[in-house]
Amino acid sequence: MESVNFGGDNPQPRFGHTICVIAPNKIALFGGAVGDTGRYVITGDVYIGDMTTKKWKRIEASGSVPTNRAAHQALAIELNQMIIFGGAVGGGGLADDNLYVFELRDDTGTWVTVPVIGTTPGRRYGHTMVLIKPHLIVFGGNTGQEPVNDVWSFNLEKSPYSWQKLECSSEQPNVRVYHSAALCTTGSANGMMVAFGGRTNDQGALNDTWGLRKHRDGRWDWVRAPYRNQTEQPLQRYQHSTLFLGTLMLVIGGRSNNVGETLPFEIYDTETSDWYKFQAIQRFRHSSWLIDQFLYLHGGFDSDQPNIPTEGILRLNLNTRFAQTPQLLRQMNTIRTDQSFTQSFNPRPPTNQAQTQDQFRRTNQQQPQAKNQNTNQQVRVSSATNKNIRLANQAIVAMTYGPEEDITNQVKKVPIEKLQDEHKKLGAGFQDPNSQNKSQFLDQLCQPFVQNLLIPKDYQSIPPNSNLLTGIRKEMIIKLCDEVQRVLDKEPIVLRLRRPIKIYGNLNGQFLDLMRFFDHFKAPYDNLYNGDIDSQDYLFLGDYVDRGTRSLEIVLLLFTLKLKYADQIHLLRGHHEDAKVNKIYGFADECFIKFAEDIMDPNSIYQRINRVFQYLPLAAVIEDKILCVHGGIGQTMRTVDEIELIQRPLEIVHDPKTIALELLWSDPCLSEEELENQPNPERDIFQNKQIIRFGTNRVSKFLQENNLNIIIRSHEPTLEGFERQNNNVITVFSCPDYGTNSQNNKGSMLTISKRGEIIPKVILPVNSTSESRWIDLEEPIQRKKGFAKYVVIDNDELQLRKRQFTPLRSKKSSSQKQFA
Repeated sequence: MESVNFGGDNPQPRFGHTICVIAPNKIALFGGAVGDTGRYVITGDVYIGDMTTKKWKRIEASGSVPTNRAAHQALAIELNQMIIFGGAVGGGGLADDNLYVFELRDDTGTWVTVPVIGTTPGRRYGHTMVLIKPHLIVFGGNTGQEPVNDVWSFNLEKSPYSWQKLECSSEQPNVRVYHSAALCTTGSANGMMVAFGGRTNDQGALNDTWGLRKHRDGRWDWVRAPYRNQTEQPLQRYQHSTLFLGTLMLVIGGRSNNVGETLPFEIYDTETSDWYKFQAIQRFRHSSWLIDQFLYLHGGFDSDQPNIPTEGILRLNLNTRFAQTPQLLRQMNTIRTDQSFTQSFNPRPPTNQAQTQDQFRRTNQQQPQAKNQNTNQQVRVSSATNKNIRLANQAIVAMTYGPEEDITNQVKKVPIEKLQDEHKKLGAGFQDPNSQNKSQFLDQLCQPFVQNLLIPKDYQSIPPNSNLLTGIRKEMIIKLCDEVQRVLDKEPIVLRLRRPIKIYGNLNGQFLDLMRFFDHFKAPYDNLYNGDIDSQDYLFLGDYVDRGTRSLEIVLLLFTLKLKYADQIHLLRGHHEDAKVNKIYGFADECFIKFAEDIMDPNSIYQRINRVFQYLPLAAVIEDKILCVHGGIGQTMRTVDEIELIQRPLEIVHDPKTIALELLWSDPCLSEEELENQPNPERDIFQNKQIIRFGTNRVSKFLQENNLNIIIRSHEPTLEGFERQNNNVITVFSCPDYGTNSQNNKGSMLTISKRGEIIPKVILPVNSTSESRWIDLEEPIQRKKGFAKYVVIDNDELQLRKRQFTPLRSKKSSSQKQFA
């Protein structure tokens, strides 16, 4: 490690203090103890460090200044703001159990006490505190009498503010103090607080790792992290620190029960459950933070001089440290790529920095009145920057029957046009008498589809071209369609979605590749280790059918998942979810081949599924900032609200200048330099002469007028599986090696984290397979008997069947043929 020399108001050497990053390249130090362990003094200093100019500045703060303390916890909660809790004051005393918010304004600082009603976690030190927005999570520590393992949650966005003790029914960690905890924001542990080590009530050091997460139904639970190699266990330690770099948990410094023992710098990969050991970083009771690939440490004790705190800042280049460990270097490269991609698509607007403290001040002033009137006004910590007045198309409806009742699962959004029906559900203790029977019926209906088709761990053992629909009868499929259509009919045509979320592009009948995605990046089911439906939404951008040989498997699986997890699985319509198109490009052929049915029969599987397609939403908006569609924005639509005027069931009319047609068929221009809309004859397979490629100016104007940041779409394959254009349009395509001409493209899906980072996840083309991946669209026409009886194809449709697969997005050549 190398020393980093800072000038300015250098803080005294100290231990038991906190440092957090409160702005890009800006850190805030608070508290700690100065002097040696025999004659130390507890402080309440605030220092701001500028990582660019390498200068410290001591801040004179006003307001409700907290008492001096050490062994406390501090977190950044907004730009230039941090919150502290707990700690020790020396002489065996403990700091109060208030929450204090510090805000930096220019070169001055102010403190505000957060008003709290009800029971608190009480005084403690040596605990951890992590922000899983909007919840502060406090875990463990010592109450002055003993170590504990309780967990408390504090919602920063809900006033009146109060602590809630979390009751977890799962196995729980042992009591501990001087442990560590950090938030993982990507991978399989995304959204988890991960705790490691500490010292238990018999003074023994620990080496276990635990993850705490919140389920969509409001439950919290612990899960013990597995260690893949039981012979390579991490060393027991306490008074250390941990930080997350992508999926890697960095365990830094600490001490053990063995005097003089050197503890290695250890890394835990939450994706593979492997531990890695590196040369020791001999620090304990220090502070640490990450900026890019650099790990920084400040203060604490050196193991060689355990009684005198160190001074200055140390820096470690993790690229250099991991140089001989290719597994970790690959993770580092992935993280850098993800961050670069993320920063391009997540511009952070300026915020009103005074907002959070002002909220707490107002609540402090209003709290007596709030107690008397039992108000429950929600106060958001982060201020809204959009001041445009817009009419909402949905209302928030809540139903509760008592002042103490939890309404978490009784709040929902209802389309305005259906609001008048909500009164029918009111009345004390309302419950649909058939709801239990209905739930059992749906579980029984879904079970064979899940068993046969949700197989991310077994897909590699499937014999080539095997029938996965054995035992699934036609009447079961028809009933599944009936139930899914009811669910879709209740949804708006423009979905309003939340983060975190995964976004899949075109699937085009490539069922086995979808299983590969589910295998590598988790699947939408309840299994704790292989499933993540409790922590993620899923959005599919359409084109589930055609071209590939397993369109039915994909459609039936997605319909089943939609039925099981209606609030987490979201299905948009693509241009192949149209009977006029999928009769030509393979879905009709597949339905006949697998069920020997007359596809023109209104009661056929083919016709029934296409009727469900007419109820699919056309767009989704994520957190009011990201528009998701299958194709693009075309040239006609001016506002997203215009989509909401489209009525369903919707049969796509292939006439010029219809918004639905443009949403499904248009593409962005191939070059960022193309400012104006361009003709798109390659897409105009039905000769409308209105299908276009929309230019850079069109995108910029549409985003500005609709207060959006990004458009995410699919519709075209890309070499890397995803493509970004002008930092405001992302194309994601989930079919690797698309087409019979072996384009050798990668497949990708996107994850959007709780914080809004957009991260691509990629699978490579399969080198070889004996599975027939693509339907031969010309072969059925050549048959003289049997097939033509059921699929009547005219000459125009025959010519369309001969078109090429959609080529990769690239500069258009003069020889490029039409495609669909």
